[in-house]
Amino acid sequence: VDAGKTTLSEAMLFAAGVRRRHGNINNGDTALDTDAIERRRGITIYSREARFEKDGVLIQFIDTPGHVDFGAEMERVLPVLDVAVLVISGISGVDSHTGSLFRLLSYYNVPTFIFVNKMDIARLAKEELFAQITRNLSGNAVDFSLEKGELEEELAFCSDELLAEYEDNKSLSDDGIRKAFSQRKFFPVLFGNAVKYTVKDEVEQPPQGVNELMELLARLSSPKPYSEGFGAYCYKVTREGNSRLVHLKMTGGSLSVREVIGEDKVTRIRLVNG
Repeated sequence: VDAGKTTLSEAMLFAAGVRRRHGNINNGDTALDTDAIERRRGITIYSREARFEKDGVLIQFIDTPGHVDFGAEMERVLPVLDVAVLVISGISGVDSHTGSLFRLLSYYNVPTFIFVNKMDIARLAKEELFAQITRNLSGNAVDFSLEKGELEEELAFCSDELLAEYEDNKSLSDDGIRKAFSQRKFFPVLFGNAVKYTVKDEVEQPPQGVNELMELLARLSSPKPYSEGFGAYCYKVTREGNSRLVHLKMTGGSLSVREVIGEDKVTRIRLVNG
């Protein structure tokens, strides 16, 4: 709750060049919180999709509510995720609801990144926040701000396969790290802030940790295997006038306009961005 999920999402869209400006919840100009009630209350109520490309990888993400009152809206999207980013506030740290979300991600077997936001105004030091994460969420949380050699040593202790590779080669391959992440053997932790820009050499720089998170998403994420036959998971139904919009995650095969699925005919296909 209030950890800055939408602000982080807006920062990624801006850093990727999808948006010309960084949407701000306080200004009511975000691409994702578009409902009148959301803008008035300054919170996310409905899940929203968006997409950007990073290092040749198309990343499609869903910004979800954080408040317990809208937990059902959040939980509906969990089965469609290849990976998740759990956003924690550097002000409040790991609270009981954060633990509940982490257990849900474990239940749905979703590989998870942890982004500790608001570090520019955090009440706790980075080391204290990381200790909370390892104590209350997982002992296999790994601080990805470590230098490469130290990071690989930490990763090697999270998986028998990684340890064997490290002992043989004194280093770890991206494939090995990616496979271990997909199996939830470890949970990358990044620290930053999603709103405070800096200027270096007269060029505005993205907020701390945003680019690093995007690069890690592109580097470690891998899609789940897909079947040859048609399959899809419906996680939301909305309406636009008289039209029913069915939000699907494809799990196999193909889908085309005018195709009949059950008793319904596909009249339009949209790729949603905000």
